[in-house]
Amino acid sequence: MMEQTVEEFFHDFRQEMLAGAEANSTYQLESFMESVSGELIETGFVEGFEHCHFRATRGMRVDGYWFNDEGALDLFVADFEGRRELETLTKTDVDAAFKRVINFFEASLTGSLEPDVTTPEYGLVRQIADRRALLRQVNFYLTSERGLSNRFQAFPNNELSGYPASYHIWDMARFQRQRSSRGHKEALNIDFVEMFGDGINCLPANLGSDSYQSFLIVMPAHVLSALYDRYSGRLLEQNVRTFLQARAQVNKGIRATIINEPGMFFAYNNGITATAQEVETRMTPTGLQIARMTDLQIVNGGQTTASLFHTQRRDKADLSSIFVQMKLSVIDSEQSEIVVPRISEYANTQNRVNAADFFSNHPFHVRMSDFSRRIWAPASPGAQRETKWFYERTRGQYLDAQSKLTTGEQKRFKAEYPKIQMFTKTDLAKFENVFDDHPRWVNLGGQKNFARYASRIGKEWEKGADSFNEFYFKRAIARAILFRATEKLVSSQTWYNGGYRANIVAYTLAILGEITKRRKASIDYQRIWSSQMIDDLLLQSLAAIAGAVNDDITHPPQGISNISEWAKKEGCWTRLCDHADTISADLPDAFWISLVSPEENKHEAKSARQTQKIDNGIEAQRQVFGISPDIWSELSAQMNAKRLLTAKEVGVLGIASQMPTKIPSEAQSRILLAILEKGRLEGLSVPEMTG
Repeated sequence: MMEQTVEEFFHDFRQEMLAGAEANSTYQLESFMESVSGELIETGFVEGFEHCHFRATRGMRVDGYWFNDEGALDLFVADFEGRRELETLTKTDVDAAFKRVINFFEASLTGSLEPDVTTPEYGLVRQIADRRALLRQVNFYLTSERGLSNRFQAFPNNELSGYPASYHIWDMARFQRQRSSRGHKEALNIDFVEMFGDGINCLPANLGSDSYQSFLIVMPAHVLSALYDRYSGRLLEQNVRTFLQARAQVNKGIRATIINEPGMFFAYNNGITATAQEVETRMTPTGLQIARMTDLQIVNGGQTTASLFHTQRRDKADLSSIFVQMKLSVIDSEQSEIVVPRISEYANTQNRVNAADFFSNHPFHVRMSDFSRRIWAPASPGAQRETKWFYERTRGQYLDAQSKLTTGEQKRFKAEYPKIQMFTKTDLAKFENVFDDHPRWVNLGGQKNFARYASRIGKEWEKGADSFNEFYFKRAIARAILFRATEKLVSSQTWYNGGYRANIVAYTLAILGEITKRRKASIDYQRIWSSQMIDDLLLQSLAAIAGAVNDDITHPPQGISNISEWAKKEGCWTRLCDHADTISADLPDAFWISLVSPEENKHEAKSARQTQKIDNGIEAQRQVFGISPDIWSELSAQMNAKRLLTAKEVGVLGIASQMPTKIPSEAQSRILLAILEKGRLEGLSVPEMTG
């Protein structure tokens, strides 16, 4: 299939955006910002996004913002009018758009802008003024539905009111490049000579192998810190970004070494593992240097990198005498999709929070993905056919699945997997955490919430993977339907003023979970799954809860001006829980009658666990039967010679060696798969297990 033109991409993007607006009862502008901010968050350009649309007659505009942990403020301005065809974005348009958002920022700083206290922009204006001493930098993002003119050069970075300011233009062509590039993200190109005046000294480390290039580098800490300052999360491979979100960004031990014993940093620190797609070297009088790198990704050492940056900034530490060892592997784009996550996984196994890293090839995600490809959802009322929910465990899977299909096949694919039934890892974390964890995590943004979910599910998987079964998947889909219906519901309420929808939705569902739990009851998820919709009674009850939540969270305690910030605090949830019984009293009797007892859910969950156990056993047997008896016999001989086997393992291998005369049981098959893994870790040549 030929690569899509920008015009074709624009029309597809527009249809997706319109479908999103219709599905969620949002304005087109809000749906557009939802789509574009989601792209930027997923690829690490920004950490999060809060809707905040404000337009003033005197040349000011803002469409969203995010304060990140590094003291930077991201401000978004949209160029969007619901155009039907792809038009050109000129330099004049760019200048005007940035001018409007700059005016908003400067007016907020000086206090000359005083919006109505009840509006979302009031909280943002106050927060900019209140945080001015903590602000380190401001980043402006122009997101446009047009294509940037070829004649446009760049919008240079500068300083505004004493703060460094950077400018980023995301037009349709750039979004298309990102979606069609490797891993669906824009490659990071670093020119060390241009940025730092010199290359980075290195030693080639692949003398004995022609499979790929690798280098050992002694990286100056100030260079690493400057790269993190400039590129932040984009420098880190996605799993490492998640890992860093799940724990403190500054390691106390690393910080102490930087401040007290900088000369010993190289000796004490494990160093960094990184990959790049391409490396340009040059020979100098002092030896070989790396001059440029394409798509540098740190796959282990994110905390070291972040600690160097934060300690330099917060403690004014001198990094001039600190060096960090780096192992760099050059992996071409063809192999990188498989190899980079694997390097990341193996390099990070030494970390104590291995379960929290939760790679996209973790068995949990693989299982959820498998369920989503084979479980048909019942046809919703009025629909003629069943559909499926598509779980995207790695970014861009939904589009990749269609990339080689003909137009007719694409149509059939979309009928089977409607776009509004596609959900990502961060979506799943959101649907689950509002009920099973703490709603404030959902309000802290997609990446932090996913890190929290990953940590919890990773530990639960270790305890018992059978709990993640068809019942779990169907309940997750029921929660997705509930979540999206609540978003739509909030948008249509007369009291809704266009702000804080994400916060209201998270707390509405959390309160729903809390009040049903207090009555020792549960939402009937099976009914939601079976009908693929929310009935009028539940919608009416959700509307009552949402109204009460809105009244509560939009009146924060004295001294707190920003409602989104209040929604991230423990006190917000505590106060809502104190009012939960009052909220319950206003719900109709029919709502309480519609609930099910936890016992009913427990019975279904137990039955699903038993089914999953059987499925796991059958799958283990299938994999064992796929390997010939001769290979099992050879493996037994090799591992026995190295004294790697227990008496029980020797016996089970003896049975596998005699297939089909003897057939290993399900339990024995699981042991055989564990033996395969043990052999692989010992460096033996063992067959790959099929998924």
